[in-house]
Formats: sequence, structure tokens, C-alpha cells
Amino acid sequence: MVQELTKSTFDTEVLGSSTPVLVDFFADWCGPCKMLGPVISELSEQYSGMKFFKVNIDKEPDLAAQFNVMSIPTVILFDGGQVKETSVGFLPKQAMEKKIEGVLNGR
Repeated sequence: MVQELTKSTFDTEVLGSSTPVLVDFFADWCGPCKMLGPVISELSEQYSGMKFFKVNIDKEPDLAAQFNVMSIPTVILFDGGQVKETSVGFLPKQAMEKKIEGVLNGR
């Protein structure tokens, strides 16, 4: 399940997480974001040992700025509160799986 994050929940849910976290920075008006949404949803079902979140950059511009999100969709993988992998633009499921596996295998 993919939950929406806000600035007030970000530090606890992402930076303070003991498990790897994927954060999808998106906007409702973004076409590629709409294509990526279902992929992220499928991945959240597939990887039960991770947390999956999304951040609406229109509602949370400070979070987008904090992580230098200049284009969307931007997906950032965190582990131990640190950025481990960043991806900009739409990626197919297989490519996202590779990035996730890279982070999980690097633990």
C-alpha cells in the first residue's frame, strides 16, 4: 500500500525508518506520474519488507525542494535515513525492480 506523506510525517516515516523506503514525488496533473502510480502500487504489494510513500509536490513544495526535485516523477529510495538511489521520469516496472533490488542487496 502506498500512503501519502506530508512534511510533518516525513522525518518519522522515512528518515527514521529501520526498513528501506521508496518515495514517489508526483503531481496530479503530471502524465508520466499517472503512468508510474500503478507501477509503484504493484511494487508495494511485491516488496513487503519496504515502505512505499508518495509526496504531492503541489501540496508539499518544501519537501520537493529539500530533495532537489526539479522534474517529476522523481522516485527516491532511502535506507537508514539516507538517499541510496534517485530516479527521474517514468521507468517500467522491471527497471524499478532493479533499483529496489540494488538497495535491498546493498544492506
